[in-house]
Amino acid sequence: MTPHVVEREFDVIVIGAGAAGENVADRVVQGGLTAVLVEAELVGGECSYWACMPSKALLRPGTALHGAQTVPGASEAVTRTLDAAAVLKRRDSFTSHWQDDSQVKWVDGAGIELIRGQGRLTAPRSVEVAGLDGNSYALTARHAVVLANGSTPNTPPIEGLAGIPYWGTREATSAKEVPERLAVLGGGVAGTELAQAFSRLGSDVTLVARSGLLGNFPAEAAKLVAAGLRADGVELRLNTGTRSVRENDDGSLTVTLDGGDTLSADKLLVSTGRHPALEGLGLERVGLGASDGKRLTLTTDSTGLVNAAAGSEDGPWLYAVGDAAGKALLTHQGKYEARATGSAIAARAKGELEGTPEPWSRFAQTADEHAIPNVVFTDPELATVGRSVEQAAKDGYNVASVELPISVAGSSLHAENYEGWAQLVVDEDRMVLLGATFAGPDVAELLHAATIAVVGEVPLDRLWHAVPSYPTISEVWLRLLEKYGL
Repeated sequence: MTPHVVEREFDVIVIGAGAAGENVADRVVQGGLTAVLVEAELVGGECSYWACMPSKALLRPGTALHGAQTVPGASEAVTRTLDAAAVLKRRDSFTSHWQDDSQVKWVDGAGIELIRGQGRLTAPRSVEVAGLDGNSYALTARHAVVLANGSTPNTPPIEGLAGIPYWGTREATSAKEVPERLAVLGGGVAGTELAQAFSRLGSDVTLVARSGLLGNFPAEAAKLVAAGLRADGVELRLNTGTRSVRENDDGSLTVTLDGGDTLSADKLLVSTGRHPALEGLGLERVGLGASDGKRLTLTTDSTGLVNAAAGSEDGPWLYAVGDAAGKALLTHQGKYEARATGSAIAARAKGELEGTPEPWSRFAQTADEHAIPNVVFTDPELATVGRSVEQAAKDGYNVASVELPISVAGSSLHAENYEGWAQLVVDEDRMVLLGATFAGPDVAELLHAATIAVVGEVPLDRLWHAVPSYPTISEVWLRLLEKYGL
């Protein structure tokens, strides 16, 4: 039976109804335009059901328990380990039991239409949707098509991997039971967080990383996280490659490492990064296919406009936000990009924006270049924003670094034997912050102050007048500025 073809026209078509897609659609509707979201899976996307929310729900109980165990008076009252079943039940509530009814209700209330199905470009401003309802939808955008369809996991070239039932992060965050033995491949953020979460839930965990742990973060901060994982019983096999994986007759797995050592596990979690999910979108139909067998990537301007389509005879029409744009694969940053892009699309539709907007305007994603905040929700936490020393030097800044342990009255009160580390990255010519890093228990809440200082380019001699409350961990700000010489 030939599917019925439904022709529809909207001002803006958004492919992908995750956090970024929802935000860009909301912005254009607030700007007076019509919008449709095209989504093949759950409305709300990866973050809501398989990433941010469930992973943090798995992590938080262990952090809360450990926090109580580090404070005399409270530690004596804590006599039990985590109740894994209760943790998983609470996790389920944060994913709405993998039902998107509330998200769909929000979409409808925001005045956004929803078509469930797989969308792909067929021509400039044209999208074909293979609807989950059996219909085919031929959509036309009067102003813009936005790619907001997220990212997909990388699959490492490991012998035997394709033939075994392994976990990706989706399977790990939605697990119905805790495996007795878990092997984790990957020392990035997701692998590190989930290794600690499952260790605290009762798994015997071994983490294998081809390089170091959290290699994109300052080494001193990563060392504190590594110590925290080891204290929880996680075996770290760093700077170690994985040669092969095989399934045994009893369903267990044997992982062979470079050098010949083997690991036995009941589950294998492969967490080796992600890349923009651009395959199958029909980009080749608009002249944006990959060449020479390389993986397709997109380059966008400060409004999210895909550069390769910016100067087409069809005018500015194709945008990418969030993971699909490939700038910063972080939910909060994707939502920020989406807000700027939605505002830019609405302004261009009204003739209120031409060309490139001014940096730091509401149409520009300027923070992508200067102030991306990132938190690793392990225990201890690792929080960073802006440029590292190495990035700042590479970008041509006259850079200085101020570093010290977090050892103030607030940290001593917070926990016995509190261990933390802090760093400020300074532009010496302008005397402003380029970046900051904090590592230690509960330091994530210090990060927004640093983000404001970086975005606002607050001079250090003015920042010195921002007096931290006593006794809080934020007193480390004063100690850092004093060490700098203020």
